[in-house]
Amino acid sequence: MKRIALFAFSCCLIGFASHYAKAQSKPNIRLNHIAVYVHDLKTSTNFYENVLQLEQIPEPFHDGLHTWFTLGDAGQLHLIQGAPQNVKRDKNDHLCFSVESIEDFIAHLDKHKVNYSNWPGTAKAPTVRPDGVKQIYFQDPDGHWIEVNNDKLGR
Repeated sequence: MKRIALFAFSCCLIGFASHYAKAQSKPNIRLNHIAVYVHDLKTSTNFYENVLQLEQIPEPFHDGLHTWFTLGDAGQLHLIQGAPQNVKRDKNDHLCFSVESIEDFIAHLDKHKVNYSNWPGTAKAPTVRPDGVKQIYFQDPDGHWIEVNNDKLGR
């Protein structure tokens, strides 16, 4: 009888420990999308599609106020029309994308006449991080800051 009671107690203890461990574990969370509030949806859509070369995907609203882009496994970027004009943006608040060749991307920006700089603001010069990654900064039509770097994808 003692063995049965000990066995039952052990099973309860194991069940409680398992439940407690699951309750304490982190949730399975991943980025779904980033929403960027823009003033002129057509101008911003053109910028993200042609300058950043993002691929547009269907959006469910069909109201002319949204454009969605895929970011691959990272999720999606949603542009939403309705923001006021001339909002001052801080460079610390930025989106960041990585490319295989920063030099090729810089040539692409030059072709589209997009001004870019390093972190301190020196025009047409990349910042080189201590780990050797090169990064540049520029703004979208609404002044949202964007960083592009040559960090190794999938590190």
